[in-house]
Amino acid sequence: MIADVLAEAGARMDRAVEAAKEDFATVRTGRANPQMFQKVLVDYYGSPTPLAQLASLNNPEARTLVVNPYDKSALKAIEQAIRDMPNLGVNPTNDGTIVRVTMPELTQDRRKEYVKIVRGKGEDAKVQVRNLRRKAKDDLDALKSDVGEDELVRAEKELDTVTRTHVDQIDEALKRKEAELLEV
Repeated sequence: MIADVLAEAGARMDRAVEAAKEDFATVRTGRANPQMFQKVLVDYYGSPTPLAQLASLNNPEARTLVVNPYDKSALKAIEQAIRDMPNLGVNPTNDGTIVRVTMPELTQDRRKEYVKIVRGKGEDAKVQVRNLRRKAKDDLDALKSDVGEDELVRAEKELDTVTRTHVDQIDEALKRKEAELLEV
């Protein structure tokens, strides 16, 4: 029973770390990266649709991204959705068949602003991991009548170790992203 609670908590924390890494990838750096456009939702025939389902994304140059829609009638909607996406600061151009997105050079102030955004996302991810720890601890406390006190204390120590490992993984991903953002 204790092993099940710990395994479930570890799996959920793993998913939280992966979600944090994906979230970090959506913040732009000086280079064009198709992952930055994962959260772009296009109003396609009245329903918000992820850009990846409507178009292929290619990266021909370091600061250029080419969006090739499967349905050419969605060009205007794709262009508008990219333009309206917060924290991208890009102005896409539409030539009738593709949408070309050129990433402007980041200023030092803008880089620092992005670092603050990433730190906020990192803190949110750590809070999520801690909440998962709290839930797992509550589940362990519910088992108090079924297992011994010593086993419960050992399980809590193991839970703390797992939590610390996942928080450290988030911190490491955060450091890498900050270095990437501040790199000129």
